[in-house]
Amino acid sequence: MNPFESIVVTGGASGIGLACVELLVQRGAKVHVLDLPGRWAVHQARWPQVKAFDCDVADDHALTYTASLIEREYGPVAGLVNSAGILQPRLEPHDLPIQLWDQVIAIDQRGTYLACLAFARAMLERKRGAIVNIASITAERAVPLHAYAPAKAAVVSITQCLAAEWGREGLRVNAVSPGYTLTEALQAAIDRKDRDPQALCSQAAMGRLVQASEVAKAVAFLLSEEASAITGIALAVDAGWLVGTSRQTYGGYPSS
Repeated sequence: MNPFESIVVTGGASGIGLACVELLVQRGAKVHVLDLPGRWAVHQARWPQVKAFDCDVADDHALTYTASLIEREYGPVAGLVNSAGILQPRLEPHDLPIQLWDQVIAIDQRGTYLACLAFARAMLERKRGAIVNIASITAERAVPLHAYAPAKAAVVSITQCLAAEWGREGLRVNAVSPGYTLTEALQAAIDRKDRDPQALCSQAAMGRLVQASEVAKAVAFLLSEEASAITGIALAVDAGWLVGTSRQTYGGYPSS
């Protein structure tokens, strides 16, 4: 993929999405951000070249309209990063309001699927493009996040299904599964005592949290021609959390 082509980042005003915007701009891409109204305003002075669009990914009509607008006004979209998503507090199943469950599913799962459909339409006509969905390592383990983890597991499945569906049409679809990444949202959860940073780090083989910039590098790789034969994967960027959780059964990690 030509780094100077247009790339759309949903949820690009914060967290991993913002880190992707920053890296892609640095590498010369024309970046378009989709986020809720007013979210990008605080970044406009720093990145005046980035075009921002008010769009809720849970709104299929808004996504379809925005995708058509970007294609018409700014040219072909070569890549899509689906980073729009929300976290949830750690709650027991019967304490998790179904309204919150619905909201997480609507944004994290349904919104990812809708954005894929909206932007893939033109990519398929050109028989060329790349999509990277932001999933999560929680998709692969039992965690007390009974809306978020199933939604992210669905993102992995969506990625695999669409990769198989569209591969012969020249469109690659992959996912990145971040580990516990020090974003504003995770920091807020730590501050309200909903997450324990020491516990998060202790389970990872590398003994630390992930930086958003590290996830962005994996996203940029999967968008690039360097990943031209890669589709349908969920690449874990987790500082070794997935390989480390089972280690606790045997007493944890050796002393350093």
